[in-house]
Amino acid sequence: MRAGIVVEVTPEDRVRLERIVRDRNTPQKHSARARVILATAEDCGTLEIVRRSGLSKPVVWRWQERFMREGVDGLLRDKTRPPGKRPLPGETVRRVVNLTLAAPPGETTHWTGRALAAAAGVSLRSVQRIWAAHGLTPHRVQTFKLSTDPRFLEKFTDVVGLYVDPPAHAVVLSVDEKSQIQALDRTQPGLPMKKGRAGTMTHDYKRHGTTTLFAALNVLDGTVIGRCMQRHRHEEFIRFLNAIERAVPAGKLIHAIADNYAAHKHPKVRAWLARHPRWTFHFTPTSCSWLNAVENFFATLTKRRLKRGVFCSIVDLQAAINRYLAEHNHKPKPFVWKADPKRVLAAIERGKQALESIHSHVRHFKMQARKFLACSSGCSAWPP
Repeated sequence: MRAGIVVEVTPEDRVRLERIVRDRNTPQKHSARARVILATAEDCGTLEIVRRSGLSKPVVWRWQERFMREGVDGLLRDKTRPPGKRPLPGETVRRVVNLTLAAPPGETTHWTGRALAAAAGVSLRSVQRIWAAHGLTPHRVQTFKLSTDPRFLEKFTDVVGLYVDPPAHAVVLSVDEKSQIQALDRTQPGLPMKKGRAGTMTHDYKRHGTTTLFAALNVLDGTVIGRCMQRHRHEEFIRFLNAIERAVPAGKLIHAIADNYAAHKHPKVRAWLARHPRWTFHFTPTSCSWLNAVENFFATLTKRRLKRGVFCSIVDLQAAINRYLAEHNHKPKPFVWKADPKRVLAAIERGKQALESIHSHVRHFKMQARKFLACSSGCSAWPP
């Protein structure tokens, strides 16, 4: 032990140190420090302490001094050290954030990490850390569409009411079409997946025509009635309605949820509905296809069967879709509406307010620009 270092271990300290050594959940560095002090309390020499603890002489001396100054608690924490690299000044961080939120110069639409690093005079890794800390992802964009339907609230309440509280002695069907499904054949066969390599498929393809899938999802039990047809007109839609009419047991009322596609509102379709009084159509608001439950089925069909499929003809494509429908109907799952309607309406209202704010700013800037042009040209009246 170095000169000037005096280690006095009280009975209470010894109990704590022995508990630290015995505890299997104690970090190894804490256990090694406790063994140093216990060996020192037994009047062991420095070499013996080094042998028991596995630490070097300077480390042993450091922890003996720390125990003398701070006791057992000093062994359980490390001194703070200055970082290897100085953190970026707050002004630089704010500059990077402000540049990210602003439009980039030139004809580019969004910032890249390297472009922003060059503009801000920092490293790429610094830009990435700032983006991660502030939740900024300029390389991503989310699409949206707010409905402009004047009867939005009425239609939304009607459709969601069917999902949440379907009427008794009735069938609720979500009806829609997935049009222009392409029968794509790859130009070369792909390789299967193996360890260390993903499956492969060519980026180019051969087209063998298209088909349209008419589907009706039964919200109550999850089964799907589907028909593949060559075209997407009101004639095919009426044929599909006849197929549903035959599939649904007699005596059941049918509530069909559909979007605002022209074929759904054709005069001949309305005449067909007049001849079948047990049918009632419920139309979703404009630009609200997300409200139609069958869209979830279409998304799963595309992801699980169509996207990686290889079809040599329309017949192969239609056969694959029919087999997928059969497998789906073998183990169907009822559709359950889980979103809180009040929260959905509140989010839509916030979106409309944001759009209105943007439009008002755009109108203000346009008026300012017209005023500037009128003043610069010496005209007394603004341009129309």
